[in-house]
Amino acid sequence: MINPKTTCAFSGHRFLPSDFNTENLEKLVYKSINDGFDTFLCGMALGFDTLCFQLLEKIRKTENIKIIACVPCNTQSKYFNQAQKKEYERMLNTADEVIYTSQIYFDGCMKVRNEFMVDSSSRLICYLTHRRGGTFSTVSYARKNQIEIFYV
Repeated sequence: MINPKTTCAFSGHRFLPSDFNTENLEKLVYKSINDGFDTFLCGMALGFDTLCFQLLEKIRKTENIKIIACVPCNTQSKYFNQAQKKEYERMLNTADEVIYTSQIYFDGCMKVRNEFMVDSSSRLICYLTHRRGGTFSTVSYARKNQIEIFYV
């Protein structure tokens, strides 16, 4: 069972700039760990989610943290290329837990996954650069629900 008080979620864009600063992200993850967070929810999309998962795997080697893959549907990787699918499967296999918020794709299943992640946490670390799309909606939902938000 997920304890929202010690759970942190991530949300960010699929496309990251080539000069994306992972150091700031890493600092926010370590700040969260130092603040008592031990469970991290990743939405398993390309881009920011993948980067967060990989960073958490590195940190998990020395810190006692749990990585939960939050998957919106069982066909999430349908349009990934072969290398992306291979990495996606590897990450699912190394996650401490995998939660499917829906078995099948439907219009809005990503939003359901995002709201599940916010509802299950008390902190959101996000990478948000524009006022539209899934990350913007997730941050707005977190703000409405008074979840602590940190921006990378």
